[in-house]
Amino acid sequence: MAEALSKNMKLLSNHGLGGFGGVGEGMAIQMAKDGRRVMWLAHEGPPKNFSAVDVSDPRNPELICQTELPHPRMRSNSLDVTGDMMVVCYQVAQPGDNPAGIELFDISDPENPRSISFFDMSGPNSRGVHCCWFCDGEFVHCAGGADDFMPRHPRDDQIYRIIDVRDPAKPVEAGRWWMPGTREGDDAPAPERVRPMPLDNLRGPDAFRLHNANVYPDRPDRAYLGYIDGGAFILDISDKSSPSVVGSWNPHPPYPGFTHTVMPLLNRDLLVVTDECVQDDGEDWPKLTWMVDARKEDNLVPISTFPLPPVEEYGHKGGRFGSHNIHENRPGPSMRSEDVIFGCFFNAGVRIYDISDPYRPETLAFYVPEGPEGSRVPTAQMNDIYVDERAIIYSVDRWAGGLYIFEADI
Repeated sequence: MAEALSKNMKLLSNHGLGGFGGVGEGMAIQMAKDGRRVMWLAHEGPPKNFSAVDVSDPRNPELICQTELPHPRMRSNSLDVTGDMMVVCYQVAQPGDNPAGIELFDISDPENPRSISFFDMSGPNSRGVHCCWFCDGEFVHCAGGADDFMPRHPRDDQIYRIIDVRDPAKPVEAGRWWMPGTREGDDAPAPERVRPMPLDNLRGPDAFRLHNANVYPDRPDRAYLGYIDGGAFILDISDKSSPSVVGSWNPHPPYPGFTHTVMPLLNRDLLVVTDECVQDDGEDWPKLTWMVDARKEDNLVPISTFPLPPVEEYGHKGGRFGSHNIHENRPGPSMRSEDVIFGCFFNAGVRIYDISDPYRPETLAFYVPEGPEGSRVPTAQMNDIYVDERAIIYSVDRWAGGLYIFEADI
């Protein structure tokens, strides 16, 4: 297994989550009414659904809740929390399977989460929901299928859906949007595939579907979408029933696809855009994190990329190497910075960047954990990241390592 490497960061603790240390892209902190700080985690795959860890003392995290999925042909991958309400996403292995949608939970008693309601997004061409964003207590923004949406290509099944949860017991759809040309019956032509793959490979990286949708209370009329091979979109959602495109940017091709996250730095008219690495051993290098000038929303211009360690060193260490998730500056018990960006880069670990000069991002710190026992690859695969308002850094391993908690000297 690969040894740990670090610069200006130290590991405070590591929790293996009871031997189920594979965690997806769902990390959220709840400030419980009894004063505890609870980190909620969505698992990468079965048998576990989600876990809750008391991280009040970051040096001594404690597992306080862990739940099971209904069956092994599904994953929960993503969740989000506002106050004492949590949204969990369910994605199934094959279209038409169930349960596929979002479930709302009352987590006021963290040891005993209680289901409030379920919003069904299953259908003959739907695998359910991959990722969600929920920070205002009113609307869930998610990448989901629908029973009445027929994609032209089976991997283009998850579109932007807005779910109104102001009455948590009765969630309803408020609006939806998809990239023109991806639905049967669209006037626009079907997009040209970036890297064609067999149709029956539903988890293949070749896709024109939504991954992340970020909507900030500071700018509630805008949604920032990472649309995989479709690139980055900014939508006007002042009328949620009828979202419309304000601007877009897509480097694919020539770059190898999979736009994941589009995070606005609203006070600086900038975007941080990540392309997810989705193949092992550097097969889809380079997967980059981009700085984009957004002063003119309808003319987005890339101006730099974040530095990465050399592919010759990391690309063949095992597992994925390259960009993935960043800390997304969400409201709540969360750090919000427009000058420092925190990201996880699979086998290149957790990395922190100074973007005070957006034309020349610089590495401030990093921590690459040693490869965890029981992983399918010999390296740590740092998969998601969250930074709280105390500047405590939380990250998770995709396959086996569980939850890691860090401090940085920056």
